[in-house]
Amino acid sequence: MTTHVDTTHTTDPAHTTDALDTTASTEYAHEHAPRLPFAERVPEFYRAMLRLETAAAKDIDPTLYHLIKIRASQINHCAFCVDMHSKDALAEGETVERIVQLSAWEESRHFYTERELAALALTESVTVLTDGFVPDEVYARAARHFDETELARVIGAIVVINAWNRIAVTTRMTPGHYTPRSA
Repeated sequence: MTTHVDTTHTTDPAHTTDALDTTASTEYAHEHAPRLPFAERVPEFYRAMLRLETAAAKDIDPTLYHLIKIRASQINHCAFCVDMHSKDALAEGETVERIVQLSAWEESRHFYTERELAALALTESVTVLTDGFVPDEVYARAARHFDETELARVIGAIVVINAWNRIAVTTRMTPGHYTPRSA
């Protein structure tokens, strides 16, 4: 069980009490434990995933890569990955505003470049696969903004984060404890 103590207070006499109790305690839901120490149980698979991650990150704009990872993680309800990749993006200079608006990027288009919007649409289509395929118009839009090698890298990035999401969600990795390396 996690307890949060709010230590903000006012100096306005109209909002003080005789006891001057300026703290309030909020009790949060119990933090679940991870189901399985995945990396410990299958270290060779985990190392292979790390190599895929390294390959996916090669020669792709880091800002775009963070947006892809955060958006796919939001769609997949992967709290651990949303936490990790949001913190990494912030540590590398991304704005809170763009991260907050990412879950509603279609209504917040003015926060993103056309290239980022194309990658986000592709991320959603590859992640969800509702129709069983990526729609031609989504692929064509991405192909207008990325050359074939860049597009292959974007697809690779989307595939890798979806694999990580499925590992983290299945093993119930716990969000909130990650610290970015550059912080």
